[in-house]
Amino acid sequence: MGNATRVSFGQALVELGREHKNVVVLDADLSKSTKSESFGKEFPERFFQMGIQEANMIGVAAGMAFAGKIPFLCSFGAFLTGRFDTIRVTVGYAQANVRLVGTHAGVGIGDDGCSQMALEDLACLRTLPQFAVLQPADDVETKHMMKYLVKHQGPAYIRLTRQNVIDVNKSDYKFEFGKGVKLKDGKDAAIFATGALTGNALEAAKKLEAEGFSIAVVNIHTIKPIDRDIINEYSKKVPVIFSAEDHNVIGGLGGAIAETMAEVAGKSRLVRIGVQDVYGESGLPEDLYKKHGLDIEGITKTVKSALR
Repeated sequence: MGNATRVSFGQALVELGREHKNVVVLDADLSKSTKSESFGKEFPERFFQMGIQEANMIGVAAGMAFAGKIPFLCSFGAFLTGRFDTIRVTVGYAQANVRLVGTHAGVGIGDDGCSQMALEDLACLRTLPQFAVLQPADDVETKHMMKYLVKHQGPAYIRLTRQNVIDVNKSDYKFEFGKGVKLKDGKDAAIFATGALTGNALEAAKKLEAEGFSIAVVNIHTIKPIDRDIINEYSKKVPVIFSAEDHNVIGGLGGAIAETMAEVAGKSRLVRIGVQDVYGESGLPEDLYKKHGLDIEGITKTVKSALR
């Protein structure tokens, strides 16, 4: 098991701060949780603790971007999307060069419960024009994604986990914006996974292979723009495509894949693995993953059931 992607983010942020003097960080009284505190300790003159006032923080970050800075704006994903109207106008419409960093994504945050579980953030932010939406699968990918984000032009949202995740990428990994990563090929079905579920999907595919199933696994680190080519490729190759995400099945990765599949002449049907349009609740992360079928066993069971 590797790092939580929020931990990898915090480490990468410090490295970027050393290399790029125009990187600034803003946080809304959650720097210990978002892991931006390490940046604040090393670069106090470029770290801005804004208090519990996310809307103001969004406006300040946009102003800094227009002044030539590269702001990383940090909070829980649920709290950021709670200020959707401010993001829409101040960052999105203005095309401010801001990176919104939403940690504590999905039911994987566990005990904190519904009020702090971001289960709608992908659905909200991918509707904004020219707004990049990204979710890394592991430590290596997070750090490479951060290096890319310094160069990216325009607003972007990066979604991170509280819990540790399975490492799926090798040390020679290279991040390519907007391109899915084939972790495993297969002919019976394909699982398109994002974030914490990428490792679980890969482990499920290995279990299924031992039972005679050939399952492809694709890591979708960029939700928007979605990799239409790889979706089109597998929609013509396999009878079933699965989306796997720690997010509401409506509007997130599954929604993006469904929209793409509706426009191509493929042969696949889509099965969405995720939170089935219900609110989150408190519980141990492993128990919540089991309840919602997001753990390795749950994904394995869903794939086998759909292929019978």
